[in-house]
Amino acid sequence: MKPRFAIFAAALAAVLFASANTAIAQERPCHSTDPVDTLKEMSEAIYACWMPPAGTAGMSLTLQFSLRRNGTLIGKPRATYSDLGTDPQLSRAFVASILKALDDALPLPFSDSMGGAIAGRMLAPRFTAALVGAS
Repeated sequence: MKPRFAIFAAALAAVLFASANTAIAQERPCHSTDPVDTLKEMSEAIYACWMPPAGTAGMSLTLQFSLRRNGTLIGKPRATYSDLGTDPQLSRAFVASILKALDDALPLPFSDSMGGAIAGRMLAPRFTAALVGAS
């Protein structure tokens, strides 16, 4: 893969993850065995398994991680940004809900082409709990 394409693919993944919200989770059920063939489907598969705890509206966390071609995690996710508020108990519950979502969603059922394209690439999804009444 050419370096420019790799940079473009990483940037596109970041944009798709950053713009995703809780509405995406409704398009694909958690644990779906349907093959994941696009970045959009990949983000849907992860967000579908995430249920932010009550009282965490507005909290946000960005994780950085990579996946293998078989849809499993490479190493441990690393937080690169957080806005977790002031309540330590709610903050821990928020982070735990995200880690549980990753655990529930993985391994992702990548198609052969998607598995080859995504393997080893850095992903940086942002998880933000929706504000009540926000659209």
